[in-house]
Amino acid sequence: MRLYYSPLSSNARRVAIAVHMLGAEVDVVEINLASEADRRRLLELNPNGMLPVLEDDGFLLWESCAIMQYLADKTPGHELYQRDLRTRADVNRWLFWACQHFSPAIGVLTWERIWKGYVTGQPADPREEARGGADLEQFASVLDGHLAGRQWVVGDAVTLADIALAAPLMYIGKASLPLSGHANLMAWFARVQLLPAWLQTEREF
Repeated sequence: MRLYYSPLSSNARRVAIAVHMLGAEVDVVEINLASEADRRRLLELNPNGMLPVLEDDGFLLWESCAIMQYLADKTPGHELYQRDLRTRADVNRWLFWACQHFSPAIGVLTWERIWKGYVTGQPADPREEARGGADLEQFASVLDGHLAGRQWVVGDAVTLADIALAAPLMYIGKASLPLSGHANLMAWFARVQLLPAWLQTEREF
């Protein structure tokens, strides 16, 4: 299998963490998003022009959470994506919620506060920052409430849900994400940051 990724992508980091935790045999190919040739190659792999992309014997799979699910299903003997129907549905619920709500809210702030200046040369838009901040507060409150009395998002061990939710927080400092008031969320993220797979991908990224 071959994974196409960029060290700048939190979506790619989701998959990289899963790869390490699963012990999956995956060759990693870095895509330089500043290279026109690499961007053309990426469009051949994924018509959305986004990372990550997994290639497995001619099968091309994009969308980070789908890739994590696929890798977990191919790898026996782990608890990241259990087969119990309700447990798996609970993990899926948080995977979809991460992609639909939590990550987009974070993405507004990381775009405005980090990437916008590099890409467009324009300063952050205070209205967009306010919108992203309001959305993030709403959804962070949901996650913080859920984590009250819990070590991990689903059950008693780390799952794909924790990986999907934590990866976008890799820019928590650089983007000044306003999360310090959510004690349960911050305690959970501190636990995630101690995981060997987080530390290994932090060095890579």
